[in-house]
Amino acid sequence: MEVKQLKALLNEKFKSMVSGVDHLFEVNLNKDELWELYLDSFPVGTNEFYKERREYDCNACRQFIKRIGNVVSIKNGEVQTIWDVTTGDDKFQQVVNTLSSFVKEKAISGVFSTKEKHMGLDKNRAQEEDGTIITWEHLYLELPKKFINTTSSSDAEIRGDYKSSKDVFKRSLDEITEESLLTVLELIRQKSLYKGEEWESVLNSFLNHKKAYMKLSTEQEKDLYTWEESVKNGGALTRIRNHSIGTLLVDISNNEDLDSAVTKYEKIVAPSNYKRPKAIFTKKMLEEAQKTVSDLGYQNSLQRRFATLDDITVNNILFSNKDAANRIVDANDVFAQLSASIPENPKKFSKVEEISIEDFVKNVLPTTTSLEAFVENKHSKNFVSLIAPENKNAETMFKWNNPFGWAYTGNITDSTMKENVKSAGGKVDGVLRFSIQWNDVEKDKNDLDAHCIEPRGSHIYYGNSNNYSTTGALDVDIRFPKENQDAVENITWSDINRMEEGVYKFYVHNFSHNGGRSGFRAEIEYDGQIFSFDYPKELREGEEVTVAEVKYDSKNGFTIVEKLPSNVSSKEVWGVQTNQFIPVAVSMYSPNYWDDQEGIGHKHYFFMLKDCVNPELPNGFYNEFLQEDLMKHKRVFEALGSKLAVKEVEDQLSGLGFSSTKRNEVLVKVTGQTERVLKIKF
Repeated sequence: MEVKQLKALLNEKFKSMVSGVDHLFEVNLNKDELWELYLDSFPVGTNEFYKERREYDCNACRQFIKRIGNVVSIKNGEVQTIWDVTTGDDKFQQVVNTLSSFVKEKAISGVFSTKEKHMGLDKNRAQEEDGTIITWEHLYLELPKKFINTTSSSDAEIRGDYKSSKDVFKRSLDEITEESLLTVLELIRQKSLYKGEEWESVLNSFLNHKKAYMKLSTEQEKDLYTWEESVKNGGALTRIRNHSIGTLLVDISNNEDLDSAVTKYEKIVAPSNYKRPKAIFTKKMLEEAQKTVSDLGYQNSLQRRFATLDDITVNNILFSNKDAANRIVDANDVFAQLSASIPENPKKFSKVEEISIEDFVKNVLPTTTSLEAFVENKHSKNFVSLIAPENKNAETMFKWNNPFGWAYTGNITDSTMKENVKSAGGKVDGVLRFSIQWNDVEKDKNDLDAHCIEPRGSHIYYGNSNNYSTTGALDVDIRFPKENQDAVENITWSDINRMEEGVYKFYVHNFSHNGGRSGFRAEIEYDGQIFSFDYPKELREGEEVTVAEVKYDSKNGFTIVEKLPSNVSSKEVWGVQTNQFIPVAVSMYSPNYWDDQEGIGHKHYFFMLKDCVNPELPNGFYNEFLQEDLMKHKRVFEALGSKLAVKEVEDQLSGLGFSSTKRNEVLVKVTGQTERVLKIKF
């Protein structure tokens, strides 16, 4: 057998290799080493020197082997090389076997790409000294058109693109769990995932790949699988991890709370006003959680209601007033009740005695006969309700020794001006806000503008609406007030850590007088407090009216110097009017510290207020309350906690709550031997 016959066999093998595939691959090896191995693999005495070279050493064959010798196809996870032939000749069989084994030992490095139409040289002729013409046969093959790079991209660019897709595909298969895929597919079928149906087909395909991938036992098999499948499929599947749906799958695979993961996904793909139609949990997750609940005897623990005075014992309270005492089990103390107070400005109490919450509980409450809390606007986020099981004999699902939990507010009503600003597209949740409003008392077509001079002189107004370094921004600018529609402008700062220390000067400028005579209203808000200003006078064209100056320093926070008369707005929260003293019915620790329990989460201090009624739909419980044996179902319990309605009752225990881990303060009026006002520091 000679080279001509070997060439024919290699061409037949190559046709078999490329049958049914659209891509070939290269393995990672030194091509010079492959050529030397070819020469050295001939049996001794069969590749001797002929003139200046060995018999089978020629430039044409060397180029063939270096260009195509390391090229393979992958079919069903099996690597095929051009050297996998049966020659029927001991000499050449040893050569092809050696090359085949050498190539198959190497890892795939990338997709084969070339602009050349053929590999090697078919034959050439040479004239001997005696004039004889000799024809030399070489290793050679012509490439099918589908393997020739006819694009404007270089071979390196094409190989790079395929390598990137393969790497992402393999990382996706490694990191995305089968459970996460099943979860997302169920959410799509439930219509609970925004535009999820667009991904259903891709996810089903990826799930099949994941199942096949997980059956492979070695890393080499997995690598071959990802190379073979990545070139067959489009970018949506192979690069799924880099898409929005991939972010969701990875988050779920990393055990992030399902609702949190879906919320992050929705922020990427859904409009800002999108509201999810259904709660996020799956049938399988629900069935597994139901079994655990049944096994542990918690069937009666899921139904929740607001707690009342009848639920608690004297051992678990720090203080109770006269009306409450008669309804608390084993309560014997008798207390006097103070009459309700009229609204007052909290600045009136700026010089009162300060006391830590620990000292207050230890040294003040034991001799207190009456207690009232001064509820300020800044306490809006501190409103809390005590939650009890509907069945008093229910087993506790929580980490502590009782079945009581609590829920803080999540839905505080804003001022009318804030609502108007939000409707106009402005942001009202910054750390400092200045809003103005006009065209509300009577028709007023004036073009009023909100202005702020920052501490270092930067001027925020319609002509310079953003200071990116301080996060100050004018986000609503009304030039032409509409009939029967309040006109507003708004300036906010979103990041207190980037704000400049010093004085912020706020004023209103009448840019264009168009007959309006009603003046303006203004609000300055920080730390939950809203300072309201009313300027009912006509502004001349070009006139500026300074509203206030707000001083900020990182140690003391914000303080205001009013340039116009103001009032601290009072509002109703949970049936309680702010900026007045409200009688405290009961004061207590949070349930995780009842019965002298210690160290089970953060300690909270509750001041349950008279006639305080939670109008919201709070969670019956939260995952951080649950015992460890329920946490494997945390996604379901998160959904259940928000889905199961908390039953309304009369005389619910709701009021103010303060965490021991967060800096805060509240004014209280205590009566014992004397009456005094204290500022409790948390």
